[in-house]
Amino acid sequence: MVVSYQTDGVKMPAIKKRDTTAWIKTVANSYEKKIGEIAYIFCSDEKIIEVNREYLHHDYYTDIITFDYCENNILSGDLFISLETVKSNSEQFKTTYEEELHRTIIHGILHLCGINDKGEGEREIMEAAENKALALLKD
Repeated sequence: MVVSYQTDGVKMPAIKKRDTTAWIKTVANSYEKKIGEIAYIFCSDEKIIEVNREYLHHDYYTDIITFDYCENNILSGDLFISLETVKSNSEQFKTTYEEELHRTIIHGILHLCGINDKGEGEREIMEAAENKALALLKD
């Protein structure tokens, strides 16, 4: 099990890596999944739109892009998170930056667990799963 935290053009956010990794593992276990290799790449809006254009052919900013390399019940993937978009989302949704960052971190894991958020009714399922996961986070 390896969860790595990297940056691309931004300062590393103030997260407790060991606690965050344990939380991610707990959430994955609740879906009967194990952690393989997960790489978080914290980046800028410019980097995330570059990744979105190059790999997904989407021309818009987003908070997270999840590349899924899962096999069977082993979660593996690269998760790009734009810290600028996380900050603007926290302001828009009137949450703390820390809460929005944790919501985004776990959002990618939930995608790897098979939860989607694009289809009808899926956003509500994803939000409920995020809230359940956030409740497990120890301060």
